[in-house]
Amino acid sequence: MAVAVFAAVYVLIATEWVHRVAAALGGAVLMLLIGATDAEHAFFSEDAGIDWNVIFLLLGMMLIVAVLKRTGVFEFIAVWAARRARGRPYRLMVLLVVATGFLSAWLDNVTTVLLIAPVTILVCRRLGVPAVPYLIAEVMACNIGGAATLIGDPPNIMIGSRADLSFNDFLVHMTPIVVVLMIILVLMCRVMFRTSFHYDPERAESLMELDPKAEIKDKRLLLISGVVIVAVMVCFVLHTWLHMEPSVVAMSGGLLLLAVSRLSPGNVVKDVEWETLAFFAGLFVMVGGMVQTGIIGDLGELAAEATGGNLETTAMALVFGSVVPSAIIDNIPFVASVSPIVSEIVASAGGAGEAEMLWWSFALGADLAGNATIIASSANVVVIGIADREGHHISFWQFSKYGLIVTAVTVSVAGAYVWLRYFALA
Repeated sequence: MAVAVFAAVYVLIATEWVHRVAAALGGAVLMLLIGATDAEHAFFSEDAGIDWNVIFLLLGMMLIVAVLKRTGVFEFIAVWAARRARGRPYRLMVLLVVATGFLSAWLDNVTTVLLIAPVTILVCRRLGVPAVPYLIAEVMACNIGGAATLIGDPPNIMIGSRADLSFNDFLVHMTPIVVVLMIILVLMCRVMFRTSFHYDPERAESLMELDPKAEIKDKRLLLISGVVIVAVMVCFVLHTWLHMEPSVVAMSGGLLLLAVSRLSPGNVVKDVEWETLAFFAGLFVMVGGMVQTGIIGDLGELAAEATGGNLETTAMALVFGSVVPSAIIDNIPFVASVSPIVSEIVASAGGAGEAEMLWWSFALGADLAGNATIIASSANVVVIGIADREGHHISFWQFSKYGLIVTAVTVSVAGAYVWLRYFALA
């Protein structure tokens, strides 16, 4: 019954017969009614319930962005970026994609898209080009770039904690292939979105005459916001040493900025993406039902048994086998559910050393699968919500027709990287 509920909700989200928020919340209610999960697990379980760390991380960053947008800094960056790209649409996409990939390696990917997406919509509006291709390209860059470091993507944080892997471990093993994948993405964007690159000389000329500094509306608030954001970013990077969850950092920063901004709290909270938060809550409860009934764990164990203990086969299974489940149920709960199984496989294969590369295989498969569908990654859901709010609807299939191609290419390259580095050239 849990599988039937989840499948039905997935169909509703994919076909858009029902709004995705209504579908997710309805599915969560049904999971509770059929007994696939209960209130204790849905609301209080770390492994099979709502991930409040993700919810409050999002809420805190949404508050920061809601205050920041009132300073005019997004307009400033939009004009600066358009001038830097000289009004050339593809050059602008490259600039935004590279910036997004770099930022997502040092911030979590949700924070990155919360900051970049509003700028993208504004600059596209100024240039008269469709914003949707740019948003899709950016969120894909975010999911790829976030794979580079321990703190870049929530699945990496969970894998690092489970396997006792350091920040430097991720830099050594993940960053090289991420750089290659970012270059591939930039080249693919030139082909995938070629029909959207319409250059308008008149618009470009008018933008070159604009002064970015004139877009700043409140210098005092911008200065305060800058101090708070820098503090939040530093705490994100140091959160493991500070023993503070990123959600605590984000909420502290958001509430502090709201308190000192002198803005009306009622007006600020109107800009919070409440629909996105509700969608996440419903999705977490549904996936929790799948975890609680043992479905996800059983699938992971079957995959482990199918490899027969061979390291090379297991590594390839983790890279490619993580794609479908991560794309369907969101890579965060998938990693939370399957990482204990991977831990057992690594331990049975001798623990650290040669078997450690199984963690990198698992991380690459789960992270890169985040580009496959709109619900495969937290960043995807956030961007879809921001786009809808600004009148730029991105459908499930519109995203997936690009996402599936990018996922297939990047995962294949990642698989080749794992085979070459840890087997062929080892």
